[in-house]
Amino acid sequence: MADGDGLGEATAAAASPPAPAPGLSPPLGWRERLRAGLAGTGASLWFVAGLGLLYALRVPLRLCENLAAVTVFLNSLTPKFYVALTGTSSLISGLIFIFEWWYFHKHGTSFIEQVSVSHLRPLMGGTEGSISEPGSPSSSRESETSRQSLSECKVWRNPLNLFRGAEYRRYTWVTGKEPLTYYDMNLSAQDHQTFFTCDTDFLRPSDTVMQKAWRERNPPARIKAAYQALELNNDCATAYVLLAEEEATTIVDAERLFRQALKAGETIYRRSQQCQHQSPQHEAQLRRDTNVLVYIKRRLAMCARKLGRIREAVKIMRDLMKEFPPLTMLNIHENLLESLLELQAYADVQAVLAKYDDISLPKSAAICYTAALLKTRTVSDKFSPETASRRGLSTAEINAVEAIHRAVEFNPHVPKYLLEMKSLILPPEHILKRGDSEAIAYAFFHLQHWKRIEGALNLLQCTWEGTFRMIPYPLEKGHLFYPYPSCTETADRELLPPFHHVSVYPKKELPFFIHFTAGLCSSTAMIALLTHQFPEIMGVFAKAVSMISRTCAEYL
Repeated sequence: MADGDGLGEATAAAASPPAPAPGLSPPLGWRERLRAGLAGTGASLWFVAGLGLLYALRVPLRLCENLAAVTVFLNSLTPKFYVALTGTSSLISGLIFIFEWWYFHKHGTSFIEQVSVSHLRPLMGGTEGSISEPGSPSSSRESETSRQSLSECKVWRNPLNLFRGAEYRRYTWVTGKEPLTYYDMNLSAQDHQTFFTCDTDFLRPSDTVMQKAWRERNPPARIKAAYQALELNNDCATAYVLLAEEEATTIVDAERLFRQALKAGETIYRRSQQCQHQSPQHEAQLRRDTNVLVYIKRRLAMCARKLGRIREAVKIMRDLMKEFPPLTMLNIHENLLESLLELQAYADVQAVLAKYDDISLPKSAAICYTAALLKTRTVSDKFSPETASRRGLSTAEINAVEAIHRAVEFNPHVPKYLLEMKSLILPPEHILKRGDSEAIAYAFFHLQHWKRIEGALNLLQCTWEGTFRMIPYPLEKGHLFYPYPSCTETADRELLPPFHHVSVYPKKELPFFIHFTAGLCSSTAMIALLTHQFPEIMGVFAKAVSMISRTCAEYL
């Protein structure tokens, strides 16, 4: 067990009804077993019937004469024909092998297997067994599994996301690469419409313009719409927010625009508070104005953090968490944890973890790895693998190792970035918990904190791979957490730019058809080479094969 919280989490997970493992299902009734047995023997019966029909029709179809004619034709072929045949076969199988390899690395699955399952299986009657009645147990199991998969693949807003104009766009100017995917930006557009719009926007012309601006895909058009909103109302807070996020090219410019947005947002917020009980529309307007105010203050805190005014940033975040406690979904505590680590206020970090590293709250890489960092800090400066192998681990070292195992089980992608075994990129605006996108977002901001503590990365390097011995089948059963979700790779490929090599866990084995096409290509190429170099020997071999075929034909 990792620690007290991890022990409580594992106990609660054991007490709650266990989720069905991906490869297991409850016992079937006698009807289902009979149906499955008949479906399994159906293919064999058809094969035997086909052989019997072929044997019965051997005389009308003149199979023996046709086989003898084929044998004579093969005997008349020259070695050059066999060289051309095997060479062409080697070339085609090689091309298929290269395509399969590329498709597997790009999409994580075999193209031939995917086509077989999606197109050939329905033709062979494979979908009949999967059809179940709406009220059947198999239907309920499938719906439960799908709901669990959807909850595992939920995408979260990155609490430490960068500024588009001042950071993401500057990266594009320097490298010529787009750090954000269309899917990621589309999710941000949906977030902006949820946070910054409401049903009463038509009452204020500036809000109507901004409602259209948040839906606009083209950045220059959004910026132009923000200026139009300011012309209609100089106190339009959301217009200043858009300009600070997308037009400002430096953090200083962004902070200046956010301060203007704060002044306008506080005025609108106080006005909405006075009218909140008049109608449901006014309550919706208050929620929208609250979201705008919280967003502005949070971004101001992030500006202060980036400009080196860390204590000011910590104060803003603490005030936000006190003033708006219901908004824990925004994960402001993760911003606070990072700022406190920069101040090296480890006692305050532990106090925040004591509140948010709770079994009733969702976990994150920031919480799990920060807890591991604090326990590692107490022993890392004196830790030595040689000494530990001789005398064993102390209690504090065992706690640190278990905390690292707990963090690695939650997100196994993080250590490679912390140990600089993989190169970092700019974090996306949205992350998938336990996925590669969350690992990038965490390591991008927290790598410096691990480097600051002497020996922390050394202890991590010596112990993190030991986690996988405790979870040999991570997709079926976890140790302290639920089984690792199988959908992270697909979601991370949508969130991360194409120039980044997505980290995959657990590592997938090469599909059968890659091995098959590689073997086919190699064998046919070898036969072509041998036929070209030793035509007499290969000719004798071909004649022997033809004689065997003729003998079989005579026997039939």
